[in-house]
Amino acid sequence: MTKAYWWFTSLCAPLVLLIALAPASASAGSCPEDCSEPPPRAPINIYSQTSSDHLSPATAGALPRVYVPNRSSNSVSVIDPVTLKEVDRFLVGSKPQHVVPSWDLKTLWVANNASSTSKGSVTPIDPKTAKPGHDISVDDPYNMYFMPDGSSAVIVDEAYQRLDLRDPQTMALKSTIPTPTCPGINHADFSADNAYAIFTCEYGDGGLLKVDLKNQKVLGHLALSKMGMPQDVRLSPDGKVFYVADMMNDGVFLIDGDSFSEIGFIATGIGTHGFVVSRDGTKLYVSNRGSHKMEQGRAKGPGSVTVIDFATRSVVAQWPIPGGGSPDMGNVSADGRQLWLSGRFDSEVYMIDTTSGAVTKIRVGVEPHGLTVWPQPGRYSQGHTGNMR
Repeated sequence: MTKAYWWFTSLCAPLVLLIALAPASASAGSCPEDCSEPPPRAPINIYSQTSSDHLSPATAGALPRVYVPNRSSNSVSVIDPVTLKEVDRFLVGSKPQHVVPSWDLKTLWVANNASSTSKGSVTPIDPKTAKPGHDISVDDPYNMYFMPDGSSAVIVDEAYQRLDLRDPQTMALKSTIPTPTCPGINHADFSADNAYAIFTCEYGDGGLLKVDLKNQKVLGHLALSKMGMPQDVRLSPDGKVFYVADMMNDGVFLIDGDSFSEIGFIATGIGTHGFVVSRDGTKLYVSNRGSHKMEQGRAKGPGSVTVIDFATRSVVAQWPIPGGGSPDMGNVSADGRQLWLSGRFDSEVYMIDTTSGAVTKIRVGVEPHGLTVWPQPGRYSQGHTGNMR
């Protein structure tokens, strides 16, 4: 052994041993114990608080009733859902369109839009007595929603193409959001995180409007692939897809709200118009009014109800109205067993058994529209005929 070789091995061998015994360092792409990935998020269900066991204390004492605004009778019919009889009918303002539960669940508001005149109003109903209070003057309240935090009522001024933010109790005007690119602004629903709402534009070329209500600005307008007449809107339980009824195209457009893009279409029936979510949040009841335009509407038309499964985005049932009819807007009972819809051109409402699809018809006033069923489970109301969260 030469001196040079002896010197090299005696110096380097300990270093080699130390390297071999040292713990392996984190290599590129690996992750030490303290930076492990967080567990995947649990899937959301925006309707988790609207099941039958989630009635709010705010609804205590409310009479179980169905409230039906009769647009051409300027009245509201009150139905007992147990006896299936009209137990009262009272006058309200001009051309009542929808009965809307308040955000705090303590008042039902009748939106009387007065058909493009300056005599619009809202009528409060006390759900504990089922009796109306005094009308409050409000410009063209075709529809009504509420800010997710309850800070404002959002009056949908269809004729004036704007959204009015008002005090949710006094209805005093706070601010206005012009929506000139959305003729016939109509129905809406909110994103799962409440960052924005999507409204339908019924007239002109149709389409949708995306609105940041908190910052009071329009975020964009979406033209659908088929020019039509968009109506009701409802968000899927997982918060990923907005379902949009289109009365001219006889079906439902699927919209990715975040990217604000069209991703699909489901054919349903003639004159697709309104939505109601099942009590367990798994299905969407779609009312097909049987006509494409108001002036084409007739009694005993080919109206029907389509049932869509949210999980598969497919039709699982089709319920025709026996003898014909014109199902429009409505809601389900607190236990989910009854689906209530107005018969727009038949002066009647339909109580549909959600298990069998069997239909019971009840006579009301002329041109019933956006009825609501009360009480409803949920923490708060976002408006319309009871979009609960």
